[in-house]
Amino acid sequence: MEEFVVLVTPEDEVLGLMEKQQAHINGLLHRAFSVFLFNSKGEMLLQKRASGKYHSPNQWTNAVCSHPREGETYLEGANRRLKEELGIEADLSEKFNFIYKADVGKGLWEHELDYVFIGNHEDEFQLNKDEVEEVRYISMADLDTEIMNSPENFTEWFKIILEEYKHHF
Repeated sequence: MEEFVVLVTPEDEVLGLMEKQQAHINGLLHRAFSVFLFNSKGEMLLQKRASGKYHSPNQWTNAVCSHPREGETYLEGANRRLKEELGIEADLSEKFNFIYKADVGKGLWEHELDYVFIGNHEDEFQLNKDEVEEVRYISMADLDTEIMNSPENFTEWFKIILEEYKHHF
């Protein structure tokens, strides 16, 4: 099934729809969301992207990042992808939004108006192996060290969003 993203202006006015991969080839601004989940120790959940992903396979990133569908709110999209990718539900709260552009290799760009949500999760996961290889929790200090020592192990957008997250908290 073809997936479409919602193209927008920097003010989040809808311009239309475009097939997802074509939008990434063209580097056009589109709607996105990112979810950061934490456990009771304050550790952040990371997911390792599945090896079959068309870009950034086998790289670590935040709990969930994707695109709302046409007619779907950012929060509805975030909750849908939590269920589809991790097999969970979580109480999410919107924290901020910003625009970024990242070269993700293979001639593809993520140019997104990204709404960032946070939540907590302590229970088991039911991973969709087409999307996620594995998950793990990590302290912020250890995450910073890993990114500094091995930045190639993390998605380009996660490194950008993580820095933006730190500015807000």
